[in-house]
Amino acid sequence: MELLDMDIDPVRLESSLWVGKKRYRAALTGWHLNWTELDKKNRDKKTVSVPVSEVIGVEEGRVQVLPQMSVAEDTDREFTVFYVKRSSSGSPYGLLWRLGRTQFCCPSRDLRDQWMTQLRIALKTHSPSRPHRLLVFINPFGGKKQGRQIYHSLVAPLFELAGISSHVVVTERANQARDHILKKDLTGFDGVVCVGGDGIFSELLHGVIGRTQQEAGLSEHDPSITLQSCDLHIGIIPAGSTDCVCFATVGVNDPVTSALHIIIGDSQPLDVCSVHHCSSLVRYSVSLVGYGFYGDVLAESERHRWMGPLRYDYSGAMVYLSNRSYAGVIQYLPADSQLSSPRDNTRCLSGCSVCSKGTERLFPHSPGARSLYSSHFSQFSSDTEGEWVSVEGRFRAVSLTCMSSSCPRSPLGLSPSAHLADGTGDLIIVRDTHPLGFLTFLHRHTSTQDQFDLPFVDVHRVKAVRFSLPTGEEEDRDEERERVNDGGMTEEGKRPSRSGSHKHLVERGEERGQKDFLCGLCCSKAPTVSVWNCDGEILPHTEISCRQEEARSGGNILANEGAITRVNNRYNSNIKLFF
Repeated sequence: MELLDMDIDPVRLESSLWVGKKRYRAALTGWHLNWTELDKKNRDKKTVSVPVSEVIGVEEGRVQVLPQMSVAEDTDREFTVFYVKRSSSGSPYGLLWRLGRTQFCCPSRDLRDQWMTQLRIALKTHSPSRPHRLLVFINPFGGKKQGRQIYHSLVAPLFELAGISSHVVVTERANQARDHILKKDLTGFDGVVCVGGDGIFSELLHGVIGRTQQEAGLSEHDPSITLQSCDLHIGIIPAGSTDCVCFATVGVNDPVTSALHIIIGDSQPLDVCSVHHCSSLVRYSVSLVGYGFYGDVLAESERHRWMGPLRYDYSGAMVYLSNRSYAGVIQYLPADSQLSSPRDNTRCLSGCSVCSKGTERLFPHSPGARSLYSSHFSQFSSDTEGEWVSVEGRFRAVSLTCMSSSCPRSPLGLSPSAHLADGTGDLIIVRDTHPLGFLTFLHRHTSTQDQFDLPFVDVHRVKAVRFSLPTGEEEDRDEERERVNDGGMTEEGKRPSRSGSHKHLVERGEERGQKDFLCGLCCSKAPTVSVWNCDGEILPHTEISCRQEEARSGGNILANEGAITRVNNRYNSNIKLFF
């Protein structure tokens, strides 16, 4: 809701209306609903203006939706308008949205019917991108296990008010949402929505991308092909432990805010990274691909799932005390430093110029656009090995993030200047250092201090990354696998991972990185290899390659204002995310 002067759009309907005991002059223009309070001398006061695109619904009578539905009696001359109302609270990168409500009283029932008719016509005319039918997946086990309650008490009433029909599926097993998207008929759905955390979002992501490629006859395992754009939107209602994707795109973790963004059809381009091993797709990532510390924390936390979200704090402390570092060879393909830098202190907010320029640069409306896009892929061929930069050594942590990866505990995230849709990722290399130095690095994530301003930390904006073990380490890795197997886990023993692209994705359940957290201090031989943490899932391979591919869709950049995000898989194929 805004306070501004009367709009100059052509007036569709204008009359005197009452709000409570005050009289207003109301006008419905082409794009706004305005009402101005009139005093006894009919002198105009400030006008309250609500964009038609942010009107959620119009109902007869005096109606209340939240916290529960109620309709007053004897109100045949009244109607209620529901709209987006921005709150002054939230976070530095996003405001809370609330359901605004104003009850109008007309001189006659006929005038009330006229207002309601014209408002509903305006909604259909000026909100063409709104969803009408959604497929909703609820994870009842994520976070504090309140997914069902959050949806039915806060989200479902808003969808009903907006005239959105929804088919709800409460998941009972891992990968159920992914499999449903891959196999079931999705005709008529405008989008899929997850109520949960980053895990179930990843299931929807892999399902939508995988289904689109299957229907197009393309193989996700071929890293050289251009994937087909995805037309189905994905929405996130936060109800998980961290809700990193939602926080990084919306700016707040709030179910009502996300639901309102979904209703009005907001969208946000979002880059996605593909992770391959030996020319075979392993997973997609939108936030973090991390080796070393972040992989060890995830592996340790899997042993303590009974603790709920607290397991991450506990596991982080235990892994820090183990004081481990790992040998490796990192190769990366630098992005154009003239376009942006991970230390340029920019923030990817609404109207981000970096993301907008990236889209314009890559996809201009010209015959040469396709050749420009093709040239981007040619950079990954073996003929361009000279452009790759190689770093070898021992590392505390190696991280690749496609976004800031901010969350309430780390408001600026792993890389504060990362962008959502510029086709690049930020590679963060933390070399081996003393425990106090690494603790300083970790602590700076919780404040506004620059975590990259440390002598043992390097950060690069990249388009691709490859990781391998140094010569001679592979034998140690094989011995390590045998040692883990002797501890009760077979190399072939697997259970389905919580999400994946399709049935050919590598899946496993018993993570080979789960060892006693004190083994680095007490055992004669500490682990020589870590595991990869890919958006909260452990990868079964150590040597991987990751590719950042540019967004292929336009649209408004609403990084801090939405809950539907348009995701571009493998940084080239579109998937749209509601927020």
